[in-house]
Amino acid sequence: MSKVTPSVFADALRLDPDARAELAAELLASLDGPADPDAEAAWEAEIDRRVEAIEAGTLRLEPWAEVKRRIEKEILGR
Repeated sequence: MSKVTPSVFADALRLDPDARAELAAELLASLDGPADPDAEAAWEAEIDRRVEAIEAGTLRLEPWAEVKRRIEKEILGR
């Protein structure tokens, strides 16, 4: 850690929780590099595809309680 880092960290800890969360999100985002210019259009297309599948009845929806139970069993071993 550089000499500046502890000072910056101490200053950040004096911020209110919302400001710290915003700062943390911005710092993490800064590590990602530039945004993919095609990502938003790709997500919009995927959302449209999923909505169409739901409306057409070709996509089986699962209640959250069932999904959570499956995750706990398969992934967490509970």
